[in-house]
Amino acid sequence: MPEASAAVIVFDGVCVLCNGWVGFLLRHDRAGRYRFAAMQSEAGRALLADHGLDPDDPTSFLLLEYNAARAPRASTDTDAIRRVLVGLGGVWTLAHAIALLPRGLRDAAYRRLARNRYRWFGRHAACAVPAPEHRPRFL
Repeated sequence: MPEASAAVIVFDGVCVLCNGWVGFLLRHDRAGRYRFAAMQSEAGRALLADHGLDPDDPTSFLLLEYNAARAPRASTDTDAIRRVLVGLGGVWTLAHAIALLPRGLRDAAYRRLARNRYRWFGRHAACAVPAPEHRPRFL
C-alpha cells in the first residue's frame, strides 16, 4: 500500500496517449507524489476491479489518493485529471477551472476520447518498461 499523502494512477500501459500523460507527470511531479500502475498489470487490474471499473474495458481514468489513515479516495474521469494536475502545484492549480464545466459534459467528452484513444493516438504492442530511475514509482 502506498505511503500517506501518496497517490496511485491506473493508466493504460499500451496507449500512446496514456504513456505520454505518464511521461508528463514523471517530468512535472517534482515531489514524487504519484505512483503508477498499468491497467494490464496484476496491481492495476485489481485496483480497477476494487473500485467498480471493468479491467477489461476501462473507459475511466482512476486516481487513488491515500490519506494519513491510508484510506484511498477514488476519483475518475475529469475529476481525476483535475485532481492530478492540481496536485502538481504551481501554475497547475489553475486546473480547478475544469470544475466550472458541467461534469456530465466534460466526462462525456473524456469518455469519447477514451473510447477512441487507440484509433486517434495509437497503441504499443506491449507496456513500456520504465527507465531505471522511475521504476520505484511503478507498482
